[in-house]
Amino acid sequence: MYQSKNLYFENEQGLKLAATLELPKHNKPKAYAIFAHCFGCNKDMLATSRISRALTEEGFAVLRFDFTGLGSSHGNFEETNFSTNVSDIVSAAKFLRDQYQAPTLLIGHSLGGAAVIAASNQIPEIKAIATIGTPSYPSHVNKHFHEHIEKLDKNDSVTIKIAEKELKITKQFLEDIEKHNLEEILKNSNCSIIIFHSPIDKIVNIDQASKLYKAAKHPKSFVSLDKADHMLSNPEDAKFVSKIIAIWANRYILE
Repeated sequence: MYQSKNLYFENEQGLKLAATLELPKHNKPKAYAIFAHCFGCNKDMLATSRISRALTEEGFAVLRFDFTGLGSSHGNFEETNFSTNVSDIVSAAKFLRDQYQAPTLLIGHSLGGAAVIAASNQIPEIKAIATIGTPSYPSHVNKHFHEHIEKLDKNDSVTIKIAEKELKITKQFLEDIEKHNLEEILKNSNCSIIIFHSPIDKIVNIDQASKLYKAAKHPKSFVSLDKADHMLSNPEDAKFVSKIIAIWANRYILE
């Protein structure tokens, strides 16, 4: 059982970001975690909410939030980029540190996984990272709108559709996302990492997970999500991920 708190916290630009903090109902949390959602998604996507709640049932407190300009958060999406996503995660950690307890675990789905890797070295309390269907380089997301890139050379922005939602992408987004090197961050990280990926993922090829695993230092773990799709639309897949994270985190965060 768990209890949910809907709240807002401020990012570095002073914008209010919508979040849900889920806590074990009758017990003090084992640890606090932050969950970063996938590109163009929001905190209430099924994979995000299911994994967060399942982890809470295992005794963890989980903060999931909408990145700037998405879901119920304030701000304009077209003014954001990968760097602002990373900054939002750091702001979420500051909020937990100031109001509850500093997080020791970061979880990210797809591009959210790339963002938590990038944010991990800016949050000193982080001991462990879990990624789900995450690319080894953030600019992998460009494949969703590669046909629009030529237009961006001539226009300030283009409109793309992700998960039936129209989003405006700007040239600065493309320029920013090319700057980030996750493999280099992992080579210099002291965090434990567990990488979840499906061998049949059609959005992010499993080769991406192999590159992340190769770059990371031990202790590192890889879990194959056999038969799962990228969005973990089957509830059993989300439940499996949460169970494994909970068992793994007990070893690398709580001991």
